[in-house]
Amino acid sequence: MLSYLHGFHAGNLADIQKHAAQVLALRMMQAKPSGIACFDTHAGSALYDLRSERARKTAEADAGVGRLWALRDRLQTDDWAPLIDVLADLNGDVDELRRYPGSPEWFRRLQRDQDSLTVFELHPAEGEQLAAWGGRGTTRVFREDGLRGLLRQLPPRLPRLMVLIDPSYEVKSEYRDVADTLARAWRKCRHGVYLVWYPLLTSGLEQALKDAVKSGPVSAVLCSEIRLERPPERGMVGSGLLVVNPPWGFGDRLEKLLADVSGADGLSVSSAMSWLVPE
Repeated sequence: MLSYLHGFHAGNLADIQKHAAQVLALRMMQAKPSGIACFDTHAGSALYDLRSERARKTAEADAGVGRLWALRDRLQTDDWAPLIDVLADLNGDVDELRRYPGSPEWFRRLQRDQDSLTVFELHPAEGEQLAAWGGRGTTRVFREDGLRGLLRQLPPRLPRLMVLIDPSYEVKSEYRDVADTLARAWRKCRHGVYLVWYPLLTSGLEQALKDAVKSGPVSAVLCSEIRLERPPERGMVGSGLLVVNPPWGFGDRLEKLLADVSGADGLSVSSAMSWLVPE
C-alpha cells in the first residue's frame, strides 16, 4: 500500500519530536571527527511546501512547526539553535514559514565532508521528487523498500552509523517488520545509533513494536513519547521514538528540548522519557 504522502503532515508535532531528536543525536555524534554513515529508510520527498494544498488541507503544521517558529526568539540555546537556523535559512525572517525540511534535508544540512548519506523511498511520486533532490553531492538515493535496502547496505564502510526508520505504518504488519529489521540491523552493526519513529494510536497498535523490541536482542533502547493534551477519539494521539545506543546524555538533552516547547504557549503536548530496554 502506497497511499501515504507526508506532504499532508509535514511540520506536525511528530516531526518536531523526530527532527529535534535526529539533529541532536547527529550533532552529538559529530563531536568526534570520524565519519558517520547516515541512513534514512523512508525519506519522502525531502522538502515540503507548507502553503501547498496538501499541507493546508490538514493544517497540522500550525500546531507543530508554526508554534515552534513563534517561540524562536527564546529558543536560542545550543541545542535549539541548529534547528532554528535551518528553518531561517530556508525561509528568511518571516512570520509564517513556507518551506519545511524532511529528515533527509536535515541530514544533508548537517553533513560533514567525512560523513555519507543514503536515503530510500518506495512511493513512485515521492521517489521521483527525492531523486531530483538527491541528484547532487554525495547523497545516494535508492527508490526501493528502505527496510530491505538498509539491511543490504550494512555494515557501512565508515566507522560509525546513524539510522532513521520512520515508515507510515499503513499496514499493521509494519510494526513487526520494523522490529525485525532493527534486530537484524543491530546484529550487523551493534554500535550503530538507530532512531525508530512510531505513532501513538487510540487502537494501541504501536505496542506490538515496543513489545517485539523489548523481547528481542537489542539493548540500550531509550523511549521518548509525546501525547496530545486534547487527544482525538480516534487515530493518532501522540508520537513515539525509540533510540538505540543514544549518545551519553542524549536523553536529558532531548527531554529539555521537548520541555522548552511544551505548555500553554507552545506545543499542546506532554512528554515522557524512559528506558524500554536498559543499557
